[in-house]
Amino acid sequence: MKNSKKQFVIIGLGNLGHFLASSLYEKGHEVLAIDIDHDKVQAVKDQVSRAVVADATQGKVLQSLGVAKVDAAVVCIGSVMEASALACLNLKDLGVDRIIAKAISEIHSRLLYKVGASEVIFPEKDQALSLAERLHNPNILEYMRFVEGYSIIEFAPPNSFMGKKLKHLNLINDYGIQAIAIKELVPERLTMIPTGDFIIKQSDILILLGPNTALDKLQKIKK
Repeated sequence: MKNSKKQFVIIGLGNLGHFLASSLYEKGHEVLAIDIDHDKVQAVKDQVSRAVVADATQGKVLQSLGVAKVDAAVVCIGSVMEASALACLNLKDLGVDRIIAKAISEIHSRLLYKVGASEVIFPEKDQALSLAERLHNPNILEYMRFVEGYSIIEFAPPNSFMGKKLKHLNLINDYGIQAIAIKELVPERLTMIPTGDFIIKQSDILILLGPNTALDKLQKIKK
């Protein structure tokens, strides 16, 4: 199923806002990028649908730009609590249903939720957790928090897994871990919900879902 074209507004064009705006545009969506810094707007103007120098803390300014019609707004003004809170409040007043905002602290997060944010992100914190997990467990290639206490990871299987059927690894019974997909590099394909008869190859990457404590035990498996 192809993704339908959506409309997004990105407010604040630091590193997060710039890369987010350009990435969404590359995926075929309509993106309005806003910042009060002229240089930042100029830097992204050729990578989005429209880039505007504007102050998002002014409700009338946002209204004039037609942001009320967007599918989602992302407020990336993380460093200035008052500015990001006012931007969220203005977006909420204009009727934007989905407002995602960057926070720099737990207090900032609570404030953003109170003024209308439907989702709050901590980019630096999430990146740090992901990096810490990969440094802690070299077999883990990618890491993503799922729900509290659970994660989805990409796991490079140790030599002891090679040539064995998935069911013989007994991941569910021994660890409480479910293999939800396998990336095969040779041939290049993705097998979703693999069966127990899938035989692990050296070039495979396992995508696993399970409790963090159980996933952590995988690092103790010897090569």
